[in-house]
Amino acid sequence: MQQLVEFIGNHPVLATLWVVLAIFLLYSYVETLISPLKQISTQEATQLINKEDAVILDIRNQADFKKGHILGARQIGQEAVTKADFTKLENEKNKPIIVVCAMGISAKRTATQLLKAGFAKVSVLKGGMNTWQGEGLPIKK
Repeated sequence: MQQLVEFIGNHPVLATLWVVLAIFLLYSYVETLISPLKQISTQEATQLINKEDAVILDIRNQADFKKGHILGARQIGQEAVTKADFTKLENEKNKPIIVVCAMGISAKRTATQLLKAGFAKVSVLKGGMNTWQGEGLPIKK
């Protein structure tokens, strides 16, 4: 314990950075646990698609969508995403919706907007299309 106090006294900047990083890590972990938005693996996504007829919402641009997308995916334009205009999906409010982007990062924002718009079961494909293709899962061109 005495060595810890001595280290903190000799290196206050490093000690402060360590505490800040620990707080950020804890915050991220707790936020993931309590968030209604879930990130799902490709295996979980295929189960949702096959068993619960999940809707795949691809938010990538049209050119990337045409290069290859998950079978049955619907492409939504960036303009609709920016305006949170999900009127095309009104009939699907009670179905699971899987939001897909290139790497699974930008899909979180869209998924959060969908939750706010009243969609019940929204999730994000972890790793996006890169993971889907990397695992050799089927795509349509």
